[in-house]
Amino acid sequence: MEIIGKITGIRYDIKVTETLQRFEIENFNINDATSACIVTDGDRTFAISKWVSPKRTRSYPYERVYNTLNSAKKITVIPVVKDEGAAGDRDFIQWDTVSLMSLLDVFVIFAFYEKADAHDEKITNQKFSNSFVLNKLHEIFTYHSSALHWNLNELEHHFDDILEQSQSSYAQINQETGVRLHQAKGIENFRKRINRDVEKFMQFSRQKAQEAQRREFVTTQPKEVLSTLTKAKITIANYLGGFYFFTVDEVLIVNQKLQLIEAKHSRNTVLPSKSDIKDGLLKMILYSNLKDVSVDGQHFEAEAILKLTSNRVINRIDSSDTEGVFESFCESNNISETQRLFLIQLFLEAKTNNFTIKIEPA
Repeated sequence: MEIIGKITGIRYDIKVTETLQRFEIENFNINDATSACIVTDGDRTFAISKWVSPKRTRSYPYERVYNTLNSAKKITVIPVVKDEGAAGDRDFIQWDTVSLMSLLDVFVIFAFYEKADAHDEKITNQKFSNSFVLNKLHEIFTYHSSALHWNLNELEHHFDDILEQSQSSYAQINQETGVRLHQAKGIENFRKRINRDVEKFMQFSRQKAQEAQRREFVTTQPKEVLSTLTKAKITIANYLGGFYFFTVDEVLIVNQKLQLIEAKHSRNTVLPSKSDIKDGLLKMILYSNLKDVSVDGQHFEAEAILKLTSNRVINRIDSSDTEGVFESFCESNNISETQRLFLIQLFLEAKTNNFTIKIEPA
């Protein structure tokens, strides 16, 4: 089963909000900041998130971005390359990440690491170049075009220079730590593929994303417990020219509606972690805004569902149930007051944005 859909615009009202720590720009250091925060510059305010790897499947970057989406101007800092040493991984940023951020109206600062520590033949505790990030922040503060325009302009005119700075910094890290890193020609090859040409960058990254999609398609992740094994590939096109290649955890066709189900599971607690849930909510932003959905050429109306399962949950509930059912569920599962308030916000977000939350035993 292969699903195709389009996104022509994003309409979504966030209810599961967080109170973000605030920093003045004069005292701001990206390396000391929380994963999502507010930065002020006089009367201007911006929400900033940071990634610890360009790879989307590490450290819940979607949650970090999600926590900033209520702000008028949103910025995310992503390393263009992260090399953990020849004995570890090396990841590169992909076009589809940039395209998704552009679709969500998030300005991307393509950053690089300049310091790191040695640990067991790898490097760890990598630090961004804070001076570089600050310079880009000041540029964005006075930038009056869209996030899409900024992101594409950075790719076309500055990305090659940033890669070169990243390569030079890793050479310096290699000298300082003595840790053997991946061969420099890998970054050179990556640079040549991009060659300041966004279209080539898109093509290369689509190929990589499709390969990741195929790998995930045949793998059940340990945090997924599904009622069926009906995984499906979904390809989402948008008006930016970007393509997202995801794997839907579970797909059902009910009453001529295509249910796209993102599954999050917990073994030891009644609810999955907030990080897991918010990671799933970013998928709901996409799936609840899908248009022109088809399965193998046949058109369907899509329905987005975030399913939360647990080995410890008693009975089941979904966001359309009555208040009485909700209170009974909370009582049966010894839901704390903090969890109860979180669920109220979560269910309100689902109702407001026309998707469904389901909580049920694994």
